[in-house]
Amino acid sequence: MAIDPVWTEYYLDELDAAWLYRALASTEADPTRRRIFEKLAKVEDAHVQRWRGLFSAHGGELPTHTLTFRTRALAWLARRFGSSVVLPMIVAQESREVGSYLRLASGAAHKSTHDAAMAIATESAEHAQDLSDSMGREGEPWHVLPGGGYLRSVVYGFNDGLTANFGLVAGVIGANVAPHLVIVTGVAGAVADALSMGSSGFLAAKSEAEVSARQVAIEKEELRMMPDLEEHELALILEAKGLTPARAADTAAAMMRDPVRALETKVQEELGIQPPAVTPMADGLATGIATAVGALIPLLPFFMMRVDAAIWVSLTISMAAHFGVGAARSIFTGRGLWASGRDMFLVGFGVALAGYLIGTLLMKV
Repeated sequence: MAIDPVWTEYYLDELDAAWLYRALASTEADPTRRRIFEKLAKVEDAHVQRWRGLFSAHGGELPTHTLTFRTRALAWLARRFGSSVVLPMIVAQESREVGSYLRLASGAAHKSTHDAAMAIATESAEHAQDLSDSMGREGEPWHVLPGGGYLRSVVYGFNDGLTANFGLVAGVIGANVAPHLVIVTGVAGAVADALSMGSSGFLAAKSEAEVSARQVAIEKEELRMMPDLEEHELALILEAKGLTPARAADTAAAMMRDPVRALETKVQEELGIQPPAVTPMADGLATGIATAVGALIPLLPFFMMRVDAAIWVSLTISMAAHFGVGAARSIFTGRGLWASGRDMFLVGFGVALAGYLIGTLLMKV
């Protein structure tokens, strides 16, 4: 039998994963998370052995392995900033592997390939769950699309408006212009940034909804045109969730007798599509308003006090706001409050410093 080229990709991915989990374990300070990484590394070793067995059974030569740049970069980030920085990306990767291995099992021509893919799909689902639990998140991560409804839009919009306009105001101050020009420039920047972020949020949410609707339509047509194959895929999904093969097959057959239920299950379990938390219009409005509020923070002191005092008050409240919004972002990144707040504080200070220096240099040109 000829070796499917996709086998090489799976095999090399598992080698990378085993190396990465060991790298994470070697630098992890938290003992509970370190044990998880060590356990996952051993499971990835077992996946590697499964693939080596398949290559050997079918007369294939093992491909040469070289660590990818992404794997090395994730390990470097974990060493420098802690594993919480990279965990969301690793959870997403493990979650994608669940669907990828299920598709491999569905199209497998040989039982050995099917069994290996099913076993790895189940273990990848467990990996994603363990890692998600270690970040304090609930639910099955391979069923959830990235996002956080209004809260996520508000946090990221506020963050963009605060950082961008803080840098703009610092640049104008560095140029040593008249006080009223600081206000005019800041207000114009706030309005422009709010409109830009709001429209971007609307278009992004609208595009995502359209893509999801298209995927659902395709799945619905596949259920109509290829019911036998779709029933088989449903059985594989249920088997990966812990049912015995026989029970999974019976449950899938029962689901297929109700097309609406079958479609809902396929959409949620295979495609990972959940009902949107907010509408595109609401997402755009929330993002735009939050951006405007964040952008106004550096400006408020200039409306209420003399410019020399306003500069220092603006710096103080802006830096405090940067720390606060950084801490709020930990909700979505899984990092600790202090680490996220600290990093956002440094980013805000760096943006302000760059803006101030650019403004100063331009005045000398």
